[in-house]
Amino acid sequence: MNIHAINAIYRFEMARTGRTLMQSIVSPVISTSLYFIVFGAAIGSRIPQSHGISYGAFIVPGLIMLSLLTQSIANASFGIYFPRFTGTIYELLSAPVSYLEIVISYVGAAATKSIILGLIILATAGLFVPLQVVHPLWMMLFLVLTAVTFSLFGFIIGIWADNFEKLQVIPLLIITPLTFLGGSFYSIDILPPFWRTVALFNPVVYLISGFRWSFYGLADVHVGVSLGMTVVFLALFMAIVAWIFKTGYRLKA
Repeated sequence: MNIHAINAIYRFEMARTGRTLMQSIVSPVISTSLYFIVFGAAIGSRIPQSHGISYGAFIVPGLIMLSLLTQSIANASFGIYFPRFTGTIYELLSAPVSYLEIVISYVGAAATKSIILGLIILATAGLFVPLQVVHPLWMMLFLVLTAVTFSLFGFIIGIWADNFEKLQVIPLLIITPLTFLGGSFYSIDILPPFWRTVALFNPVVYLISGFRWSFYGLADVHVGVSLGMTVVFLALFMAIVAWIFKTGYRLKA
């Protein structure tokens, strides 16, 4: 394992966050804070509590997960797409750096940035609504697993995309709608039986449900199922990345 190569790529990607601080950190935090103000304070005050939890506090895990998913994908996809766009990816591929080390570097940096952002949003949420984290270790486990899983997904998108527009297609048209329909602002238990069954086919439901359970001990699906589904997604994306490097898809053209 070439630790020096991993460290060099990782530090370069992390340094890019400092150069784009407004876009990488400040903008997502401000956007999420507006959700807290509008839904938590303005609308949430008119919605009755659920299991003793205010509506503003109830939506915190969903909003953190929304930012985590979108930022993990964005960070990882742009991180690997830009070297492809400029042509420097070929220098990296010809260097004595294994495919595993490349993935660890880019995905690790993207996941780190997303985790930092998630923790900042969590701290910011405490300024607007009363928070409690019943299972902090589980919360961190779901946070890390989700960040790594969707950073891998973003890495796949960055290799698949052949222009900047395609980098935004899947996050905007698929991931964001799935997140809004996955119980970010409500519990799927309130849905009619048919639509609740349909919602269970939404993979984001399991991520949000497990993450919310770590806060309040409440879940739409069993926490074991949520953890299992997260691991399944992680394994699936790892298999796709392995296939990409094995076949040279979009890398050797």
